[in-house]
Amino acid sequence: MAVEEEGLRVFQSVKIKIGEAKNIPPYPGPNKMRDCYCTVNLDQEEVFRTKIIEKSLSPFYGEDFYCEIPRSFRHLSFYLFDRDVFRRDSSIGKVAVKKEDLQKYHGKDTWFQLQHVSADSEVQGKVHLEMRLSEVITDSGAICHKLATRVLECQGLPIVNGQCDPYATVSLLGPSRSEAKKTKVKRKTNNPQFEEVFYFEVTRPLSYTKRQFDVEEEDVDKLALRVDLWNASNLKFGDEFLGEVRIPLKVLGQSGFHDAWYFLQPRDNGSKSVKLDELGSLRLNIVYTEDHVFPSEYYSPLRDLLLRSASVEPVSASTAHILGEVCREKQEAAIPLVRLFLHYGKIVPFLSAIANAEVNRTQDPNTIFRGNSLTSKCIDETMKLAGMHYLQVTLKPIIDEICADHKPCEIDPVKLKESENLETNRENLRQYVDRIFSVITKSGVSCPTVMCDIFFSLRESAATRFQVDQDVRYTAVSSFIFLRFFAPAILSPNLFQLRPHHPDPYTSRTLTLISKTIQTLGSLAKSKSASFKESYMAAFYDYFNEQKYADAVKNFLDLISSSGRWDHKSIETPIMLKEGSVKLTVKRFDGRGSCRFMIKRAQGRNRFGRKNFKKRWFRLTNHEFTYHKTKGNSKGEAALCSIPIENILAVERLEEESFKMKNMFQVIQPERVLYIQANNCVEARDWIDILTKVSQCNRKRLSTYHPSAYLNGHWLCCKLSADTAPGCTPCTGGLPANIQLDVDGDRETERIYSLFSTYMSKLVKMQEACGSKSVYDGPEQEEYSSFVIDDPQETYKTLKLIVSSVHTLEQEHAQYKRDKFKKTKYGSQEHPIGDKGFHCYIPQQSESSTYSI
Repeated sequence: MAVEEEGLRVFQSVKIKIGEAKNIPPYPGPNKMRDCYCTVNLDQEEVFRTKIIEKSLSPFYGEDFYCEIPRSFRHLSFYLFDRDVFRRDSSIGKVAVKKEDLQKYHGKDTWFQLQHVSADSEVQGKVHLEMRLSEVITDSGAICHKLATRVLECQGLPIVNGQCDPYATVSLLGPSRSEAKKTKVKRKTNNPQFEEVFYFEVTRPLSYTKRQFDVEEEDVDKLALRVDLWNASNLKFGDEFLGEVRIPLKVLGQSGFHDAWYFLQPRDNGSKSVKLDELGSLRLNIVYTEDHVFPSEYYSPLRDLLLRSASVEPVSASTAHILGEVCREKQEAAIPLVRLFLHYGKIVPFLSAIANAEVNRTQDPNTIFRGNSLTSKCIDETMKLAGMHYLQVTLKPIIDEICADHKPCEIDPVKLKESENLETNRENLRQYVDRIFSVITKSGVSCPTVMCDIFFSLRESAATRFQVDQDVRYTAVSSFIFLRFFAPAILSPNLFQLRPHHPDPYTSRTLTLISKTIQTLGSLAKSKSASFKESYMAAFYDYFNEQKYADAVKNFLDLISSSGRWDHKSIETPIMLKEGSVKLTVKRFDGRGSCRFMIKRAQGRNRFGRKNFKKRWFRLTNHEFTYHKTKGNSKGEAALCSIPIENILAVERLEEESFKMKNMFQVIQPERVLYIQANNCVEARDWIDILTKVSQCNRKRLSTYHPSAYLNGHWLCCKLSADTAPGCTPCTGGLPANIQLDVDGDRETERIYSLFSTYMSKLVKMQEACGSKSVYDGPEQEEYSSFVIDDPQETYKTLKLIVSSVHTLEQEHAQYKRDKFKKTKYGSQEHPIGDKGFHCYIPQQSESSTYSI
């Protein structure tokens, strides 16, 4: 989700690899070992949790997490928890990285020392205060001064144990005084509006007779205002501390007035410090990115150059190909290029052009598409994006079964356990391989159309280039669909969204053996046994040394590389796509201009209150969206409600004002709407994304919707009274059927601009190489040998246009930074007091232009 900022859209994203922890203090008991898991938090909001690693003081996680960050935040935090025998979780330590410090660790494996977790240090949010010092004449004629403190509002307070009922205490502190006053409690909100004023008398010396307002410095230095935020709790342990602000009265200065936003700070309660090395450390790799995206017209010159790439002759002189030449890693260029071309429907001609050029440069058919070229990386990325649902349908059920069953499949005699039988293990493994091979080779009709079109182009280019080799038309396709798609997905199912976490070592070994076998079956190699370094793998492969396997592979490859298109057949077995516990309520339209909630309410409750929301277990398959009373009820028992996928007309966010609840979204059906609250902002986005994807081909999808609820006889958003009134806001869904992805073309162009800007020195060197090739016919100079330049003149023309477009965008970014810096006010809502202030930072090697606040 983008944040609008002075004509720009700002996107935040983070990619994290949680590696391992070490030197964790032992459990204070006879066992000593711990069962640990790690969470990722935006401030205090948990957005990801690893699996539990049991009985270890140095747990290895190896888990990856990526998310778009839909809101502002101050800290990216990681908490390490221990789960004891009673299934209670206790915190071991934390790592908290300030937003402005994230670029220090960009893309680097870093060991972070775990810090002590204290309730008094777990703060987030900000508070808006006004202070005014006024001169007052008392009844006796003496002059004194009163301090008026106005607590206006707070934003982003943490939710404690599922609720936030905040109030503030205001104290005037001095050497001989500590007056405290308290606001009213604001129920069920973490963005409370207080609007309360408190008065404190500031005593003056009796000799003070000045009529002109002036604050004496020696008095001000001794006084300070403290504002504490608390969560009103019904628990016996008392109210929870949410944060504090201390403001010396000298900030009032000569004007006697101060109005500012403050970040809440931890409380210094004098507790004993804990040595960092006593808590252990955590290895992390963090890549945080901010994309500042201008309006679309700013990118027209560069975007047009990129989208013309497929028609440029030769293709090596095109803008997209040049990007691949100057980037340090081909993957850097492939990611934004593929997303951009997918967005504009030009991915097939682009990939066909660069693949054909690569095939024509290949001398040996046995090495076709085996290198890490721009073509290979772009096709890999396309398959990941377009084929994710295809993998879910094809592999997920059997992968889930393998992870759940834990059948012994080790066939290496050296690694065999004493209790295991080699022949039994071979049979278990053979059955798994047979089943996976069968579902893959029978899945041709489910292969996304865009992938089939690409495979058709690869097949034709390879067959034309190597007419003598009859198998090259198969190996050109199998080198992608088997070696780079199915085999890696089996090996690391968590990286392809087939499993939530990295498999345990025992299951991982089974998947490795299956992946090796499937890869070899799909390669159609002349000598199968020579494909394996291990003798036990060669012996195992004898099970599959039959012609029927080769025939099945060729039939499958023929089908997915056919130029014809077909209708997708319905899948009889439902495939689980997502499940989880969220809260919901239901609104039904009865055709009489009213709505009624379908969830049972306690008598006497407000019909539109939070009590209408019930926690339910939701399950989404490729057939239906259902919910059950509990997770246990979802296995075998009938659902409380079942919604066929074809009945989902739209899935959109619901504005917070509707029910005063965060992370809300709505599932719109022909006669009713489900209002659902997710557990956090990232989970809400995940549910919206996947529900939109599975329903995007529905014929009756809505084009408009209501972003707020229908309450008290009218829509809160547009105020229309008819409950059947058409939506007032355009829907955000509606994607191409074969591309399971939301792509922002301008954002991808901004990222490509940033890459060109980062590698500008290479663009200049490539220009020099073009000049050298044009005037010098001798051997190629070594410094220019890394560039592919087939036509120096055409390449130079393109380079000149690229440099011009990049310089224009650089000037726009520089002007934006200057204007933003001039307008920045320290203490404003956007830049509260308490951080390090405003600064700009652009990393040397990143995917996009990045500004840190």
